[in-house]
Amino acid sequence: MKDYHINIFYSEEDGAYIADIPDLPLCSAFGPTPEDALREVTIAKGLWIEVAREQGKPIPPPSYQPAIYQGVR
Repeated sequence: MKDYHINIFYSEEDGAYIADIPDLPLCSAFGPTPEDALREVTIAKGLWIEVAREQGKPIPPPSYQPAIYQGVR
């Protein structure tokens, strides 16, 4: 099963790690460690999907693929 790609990076401006899911608009989270950011964005993903379902909005399928993996199957 394909799941959503998650980006995790350190933000000097925020002084924390940021995690986001490119396929889910505005779905992001942060934490003091990469693991914390990942845990938080996983929670945010579940809530994002739950709210979209409640509001009858479409849930995009996982499709984002970083440039480093484009063309790889």
